Amino acid sequence: MPREVITDVVCPVCGSLCDDISVIFGDGGRIIEVENACSVGASKFLSAQSEHRLKTPLMRKNGSFVEVSLEKAVKETAKLLANAERPLLYGWSNAECDAHRVGLELAEEVGGIIDSTTTTCHGPSVLAIQEVGCPTCTLGEVKNRADVIIYWGANPIHAHPRHMSRYTTFPRGFFREKGEKDRTIIVIDVRRTDTAKLADYFLQVKPGYDYEIVAAMRALLKGHSISVSEVGGVPTSKIKEVVEVMKNAGFGALFFGMGLTMTRGKHRNIDNAISLIADLNSFAKWILMPMRGHYNVSGTGETFSWVTGYPFAIDFQRGFPYYNPGETTAIDLLMRGEVDAALIVASDPVSHFPAAAVKHLTRIPVSTIEPHPTPTVEISKIVIPPAIAGIEAEGTAYRMDHVPIRLRKIINPPEGCLPDKEILEMILDEVRKIKK
Repeated sequence: MPREVITDVVCPVCGSLCDDISVIFGDGGRIIEVENACSVGASKFLSAQSEHRLKTPLMRKNGSFVEVSLEKAVKETAKLLANAERPLLYGWSNAECDAHRVGLELAEEVGGIIDSTTTTCHGPSVLAIQEVGCPTCTLGEVKNRADVIIYWGANPIHAHPRHMSRYTTFPRGFFREKGEKDRTIIVIDVRRTDTAKLADYFLQVKPGYDYEIVAAMRALLKGHSISVSEVGGVPTSKIKEVVEVMKNAGFGALFFGMGLTMTRGKHRNIDNAISLIADLNSFAKWILMPMRGHYNVSGTGETFSWVTGYPFAIDFQRGFPYYNPGETTAIDLLMRGEVDAALIVASDPVSHFPAAAVKHLTRIPVSTIEPHPTPTVEISKIVIPPAIAGIEAEGTAYRMDHVPIRLRKIINPPEGCLPDKEILEMILDEVRKIKK
């Protein structure tokens, strides 16, 4: 029997949003192979058919989950949110943008706080960009023009497996016809990662000293001398050598990850890195870009900002959007014990939040919209499995360079599993009935 192949599928895993995936179907319309995807992307497509997939809404009764109808799960979730004094709606980065829009309406209706995974990864990047701006471009520009690439506090070989092969290191661009031979790769990190093994220059920084390295580079660019033999564990001579490479670039791009955002200095590291790029633009064309993790974490910032003016950590308790990271961010609210109910959408905070924040989550009623078993599912009172966006439902996602890309539906979801957007609309309708 001939195999069916769907080409030009977008991979809904990381911020690279690779759009050249081919999905091959066998007998019975089952996915049997995924071409061009990395191992993580292929696993995502195949997991849609996993025998461990959640297919029926669940509610906890006497300590154990029992199957319930979708309508029952939706009504109980609506009651949970409508009756709460300080509900938290968290996650969103693995959901498409229309779901974000409905989530904002729901947060406003219940007077809750809506926050995304930005709060635990590139929140400091957002704060810095709000203060000093961000000279950036699209990944297509990087592919076609960049001859010097810096990865700072990022390990794309593991976190974004096709980033180097599609956009930075190996592809042949319009002005970089020889591909890798036309480019110089610099990696700055606290350990010799697999990405560092591919670099032309590697600076191994002492943990927590990234700010000092940036400051030393800026001083050298401005013609100042450095009197010490090393800065942040890196020999000054090595820093000077790298700065000369950066000054002589035709087009440079700095990609930074959580090794820069979540170390000592936080958003001040990014503020200083942006200033470094501004200084470099006196010598050559330079841009920088955060290595956003989840496939639509950039989309949450776009949607939230478009609707409310703020990119994450938005509090509607006053009847209007209020934004103050550190006060209205999810972890801080949980650590202070302020949240009395939570709706978790397309995320797994129990696996990633500090123990004290997770402990508070276990004390309050939690409803989770999630297609797979996770630790967060295990502590939830209600679980609603959705269709998986980009595989079983269409929608829009924003790549890490903020280019919107349309996700495709390639297979039907399990019977009764609706897209996140439709589930959230049902919850919103029920909340409005309760509030009348």
